[in-house]
Amino acid sequence: MNCKSNKLRDAVVLALVASAGGTGVAIAQEGNSTTNLDRIQVTGSRIRSVDAETSQPVLTLSREAIQQTGRTSIADVLQQIATNGAAINTQFNNGGDGSSGIDLRNLGSSRTLVLVNGRRWVSALDGTVDLNTIPSAMVERIEVLKDGASSIYGSDAIAGVVNIITRDDFNGGEAHVYRGQFSKGDGQREGYDLTLGTSGDRGNLVFGASYVKEKAVMAGARKISRDPVYGLGSSQYSGQTADGGIWDLTIDGKPTDDIDTWEDLAGDPATEGRIGMNRWVVNKGADGRNLANYHAYGDADKYNYAADNYLRTPQERKSIYIQGRYDLTDNIALRTDALYNQRTSAQQLAGFPLSAGSYMGGDQGLSKDSYYNPTKGTADARELNWNRRLVEQDRYYEQDVKTLHWYGGLEGSFQFADRYFNWDAGLSYNSNDQIDTQVGDVNMANMYAATGASFMDTDGVVKCGTPGNVIADCVPFNPLSSAGQMPQEMLDYILFTAKDKYQNKSKSFTANIAGDIVELPGGMMGFAAGYEHRKESGYDLPDAFVSAGMSSGNARQPTSGDYSLDDLYLELAIPLLKDIPGAEVLEFSVATRYSDYSNFGNTLNSKFGFKWKPYADLLVRGNWAEGFRAPSISNLFGGAGASYEGYGDPCSSDSPYISNPNVAQRCAAAGIPASYTQREAYGDQTAWPFDWVSNQGLKPETSTSKTLGLVYSPNFLQGFDVSLDWWKINIKNVISRPQVTYMLDQCYVEGNQGWCDIVNDGLTRNALGQITYLAMGLQNLGETEVEGFDLTMRYSLPDTRFGAFSFIWDSTYMSSYRTKATPDSDWDPSDVGTYVKDSPTWRIRSNLTANWTYGDFGASWTTRYFSSLVENCKYPGVASLCSDPNRVTANGADPQHKLAATTYHDLQVRYNVPWNATVSMGVNNVFAKEPPVSTQAFANNFDYQYDTPGRYYYMEYRQRF
Repeated sequence: MNCKSNKLRDAVVLALVASAGGTGVAIAQEGNSTTNLDRIQVTGSRIRSVDAETSQPVLTLSREAIQQTGRTSIADVLQQIATNGAAINTQFNNGGDGSSGIDLRNLGSSRTLVLVNGRRWVSALDGTVDLNTIPSAMVERIEVLKDGASSIYGSDAIAGVVNIITRDDFNGGEAHVYRGQFSKGDGQREGYDLTLGTSGDRGNLVFGASYVKEKAVMAGARKISRDPVYGLGSSQYSGQTADGGIWDLTIDGKPTDDIDTWEDLAGDPATEGRIGMNRWVVNKGADGRNLANYHAYGDADKYNYAADNYLRTPQERKSIYIQGRYDLTDNIALRTDALYNQRTSAQQLAGFPLSAGSYMGGDQGLSKDSYYNPTKGTADARELNWNRRLVEQDRYYEQDVKTLHWYGGLEGSFQFADRYFNWDAGLSYNSNDQIDTQVGDVNMANMYAATGASFMDTDGVVKCGTPGNVIADCVPFNPLSSAGQMPQEMLDYILFTAKDKYQNKSKSFTANIAGDIVELPGGMMGFAAGYEHRKESGYDLPDAFVSAGMSSGNARQPTSGDYSLDDLYLELAIPLLKDIPGAEVLEFSVATRYSDYSNFGNTLNSKFGFKWKPYADLLVRGNWAEGFRAPSISNLFGGAGASYEGYGDPCSSDSPYISNPNVAQRCAAAGIPASYTQREAYGDQTAWPFDWVSNQGLKPETSTSKTLGLVYSPNFLQGFDVSLDWWKINIKNVISRPQVTYMLDQCYVEGNQGWCDIVNDGLTRNALGQITYLAMGLQNLGETEVEGFDLTMRYSLPDTRFGAFSFIWDSTYMSSYRTKATPDSDWDPSDVGTYVKDSPTWRIRSNLTANWTYGDFGASWTTRYFSSLVENCKYPGVASLCSDPNRVTANGADPQHKLAATTYHDLQVRYNVPWNATVSMGVNNVFAKEPPVSTQAFANNFDYQYDTPGRYYYMEYRQRF
């Protein structure tokens, strides 16, 4: 593409130059008032150049393009791009924390590096970045590097880099008001921001303040999510009833003392086939102390917990941002920027499904001496297994996150020996301080006391303990009451409010220099070199009740740790040929980065790239790059967290492997009785919590990235260009947590002694052979490889009497996504086109945007396409949930369900009013397209990456002054 003949390229370069205040410095000529063309720095290189084209593919989202999406969050904007995979967002309720990220290539958010003005942004303990900490009002443009760049930026740049460029050289003011809601009248959003800027001969200053509030959408307000499984109604409601219930163990149909004898009965061959379990539920409004007031449990007693959950979670964000530059001399400038952001967000789940008794997990049941036990004082007095969902109090989780960022430094330029150089050096400080509040979990110590012995005292008050031995401050608990009839004092005694504290902090010093070295046939050879010292630290301090295991939720131990690193890098741009037949441009780029970490040692990562223009209209480009991801603080120092795992023990008598004499011999050698049967049955969830643990011995993940592509801008079709890039990323030493079944199989089935050492080091069995504890540690084991193509087409038509039209079509085609558990394992089949929980691997994601302007009027129409997926059938007999129930493979029956391709349409219209303001109105999901139903999805019956069901309407007013 020739600068003289391609208007599109002229416009792109000039636009980048005009907005490059955060990454470029103007060079003043001594002795006159003229200036050289500003050099710009494009994400993926530290070398500034007048050429915006690099050997690596970069997608740029302008401020106008961001505004045309009608979204109030940078995260929501980035999650719409075709290269995004499955990042966390505000539709994550159960397991969400209000944060939103970006996940390039479906490789995980921790493998996508996020920069602001070319510098690392604050990350969480797991290494991910919450994009909600960056207000959209401060963003000038976003550059997405769709290639690895560890040799330039260091750790985490495996899948790509997102560089958010802020507004810098801004003069005047701008006020913005935003209001929107879904067609159902919920999910209201409002946003207000103010930006002020001033520029002078020696510098500029920009100040911004913003406020965004997004209200919740309830799962019960949408047809697809109001039931646990769409289309199956009450059949899939929870068995944890809203009214109090009894689980009564029987022998030969007669009730027994189930709490004390369950373990013995379950393991006694004499009672095999004679043990039963009856369920009884208290009648509505009846006194649960009378057994005559109960009925046999039936489907009508099930509880629809799904409707109580958030479908889209609420949050509120407040931000203040300031950025300035002051020219100390003609060639040295002082630069600083700072941000403070506060986010409050929340998630909501149905009331806790509380239960107790040996059958219910080994906890204390309702004492036979409890005032509320219906068998108290009878000839058959006994402790009872019981359950009661606490519908009087939803579980509510709230986050208060304060983010602070500051950068200060010097930058400048100089000429030496007729060579141009630029440099910068500065300090950066980033921190996140977070307090999580949890309401609705149970203080188990109080619950044990409250379900123990109790009596009616002479003053007419039910008290804990026995006459003459009252437990002070204890309030007896009645789990056998009807829904809505739980006295507040009972709830207040057993419930508690947990407070968890988190902090992650980063301090760094960076210094960079770039410039010209020597004249080559293709131009001036450029270089960039730099040094970075960074320290990362953080902690997670769970509530004392949580860490002590006294909460009804999973226990979690504290996390605390830090590490530091020193990096050195060198980059060269080598222009070999220019303006000759067959080589309008031929340029190579090489870079290498040495990183020395305090925790695991050093690593060296290099890259090689080229760009070649055989003639003016065609650019061929390619890149090979090494990358790495250092283990995060939570990977290294994370406290143990309880998890109830589903697994199959190969040593169990109902295991498909126990008939193998080698397996039986290994199990016997481990001291496991031949009569052992996994308590929950092979493949079911454990009754005892296992621990997820970290590993301070982790090494970094390593990667190799390859790209090869072309950009074609035909001279005969002005305003049109197309780029096509092939890419492939291989990641080794993947940090993963092996599943329990896999670890046990490796030890007992495969006879892998190394795995036996890992398993036995953290495993505990009781005398019956039951696994009562297992430490599940992180390991550098897996390997992942992804491959595909990116296609981007742009066309700006010549102006017509009907206005100006332009089109952008951006698509990603994933041809392969495969993994293996260990280096010695075989590759698993490609995941492309399949869906498992929280992991959609689309073959195609594609966005097409059409823009029209006519005078002061403008409109945009965007089409977002997700290709179809298939998932394993959970309900093969239900046609609506299993489209191919008779599917058979070489391994046997394998029914599948197809999630249809989904296309969303978004529309925005706008008008520039005469008083220097713009009014915009829009509809996202114009045709109210529903997401495809999935039974593999964790909640809501659809994956979080699809839109919240329903049309979304919004209006904006932007006043400039």
